[in-house]
Amino acid sequence: DEEGFRLNIANAIWGQEGYEFLSEFLDVLAENYGAGLRLLDFVNEPEESRITINNWVSDQTEGKIEDLIPQNAIDTLTRLVLTNAIYFNAAWQYLFNEDMTEDGPFYLFDGGKVTVPMMRQVESFGYAEGDGYQAVELPYDGRELSMVLLLPQAGQFDTFEGSLDAQRVDAIVKDLALRRVALTMPKFEFKSSFSLKETLAVMGMPVAFSGGADFSGMTGNRDLFIADVIHEAFVSVDEAGTEAAAATAVVMTMTAPPGAPV
Repeated sequence: DEEGFRLNIANAIWGQEGYEFLSEFLDVLAENYGAGLRLLDFVNEPEESRITINNWVSDQTEGKIEDLIPQNAIDTLTRLVLTNAIYFNAAWQYLFNEDMTEDGPFYLFDGGKVTVPMMRQVESFGYAEGDGYQAVELPYDGRELSMVLLLPQAGQFDTFEGSLDAQRVDAIVKDLALRRVALTMPKFEFKSSFSLKETLAVMGMPVAFSGGADFSGMTGNRDLFIADVIHEAFVSVDEAGTEAAAATAVVMTMTAPPGAPV
């Protein structure tokens, strides 16, 4: 397109039909997230609801993330699911010549090596080097966005990774200067999927995942907690450019099933 890249960010909130959410909460969703409440029937159709949400995620990510929420993650006690999806696709400013791609060694963290397709080109890129690393910046078509690659020196991965924070990354980017670079980098594709529940709990929000959670700002009652936070990511880097997608689902469940009427 005219921007030289495609970036799509979408949010959706899925609520149990007939379950009352505060109007103030719904107003915040519409105003700050551009997302209205979409109604599903988790109580009677949990699997159908899961498939509906996963289909929406697949549509938003061009089919790169097709099954974000696994089976049984949504059940009859689910009352709310928040979803976020991001899709990115961009061509390199300087395309790699496919004829130059050849198999070569890629060295692993544990010291081993594997044979992978290695792309090659010689071009003027932003380049910097410092204590224990080299950095190169690959612009995307239109030069509004770029990929910055950081290569630790052999045997210094842990040390370099441990030193990385926002301040150091900013300093590395500021040091980039145009130089003629003979670049060799792997062509790769990977996908990962994992639960963020334990990580978020350790980071300081364990109560949100327990019956003691207070989400009364959503419903007026303290009857919801977060059952799980599921994240999946995809990235593909080849001679033409980069395609990437990520999606997250927050599944919220009732603290206890409603009691029988008396």
